[in-house]
Amino acid sequence: QVHLVESGGGLVQPGGSLRLSCAASGSIFSINAMNWYRQAPGKERELVAGITSGGTTDYADSVKGRFTISRDNAKNTVYLQMNSLKPEDTAVYYCVVDISIRRFWGQGTQVTVSS
Repeated sequence: QVHLVESGGGLVQPGGSLRLSCAASGSIFSINAMNWYRQAPGKERELVAGITSGGTTDYADSVKGRFTISRDNAKNTVYLQMNSLKPEDTAVYYCVVDISIRRFWGQGTQVTVSS
């Protein structure tokens, strides 16, 4: 079994920054892609950013230039640095990790951008 622990969410003013972290533990042999998804109220869940085991990154157009995804393979941890936050970034953010052919989801962390 794999356990994902997310942290770093909270309330921030527009233009502010937050850094999300997600640490994976348990029966981990090799982590492939690590991703962040988000779901805003009344909207579908969307992929925010992803990073492969080799470090290749991909971003949703709405966050390019503002968010940066990174990972520490030694710690089985993925990060999402979020800068220049906007009210439309308000959502529950989920860490998603691909291990072998299985996908594991974190419990989600709330990010609220409001003045």
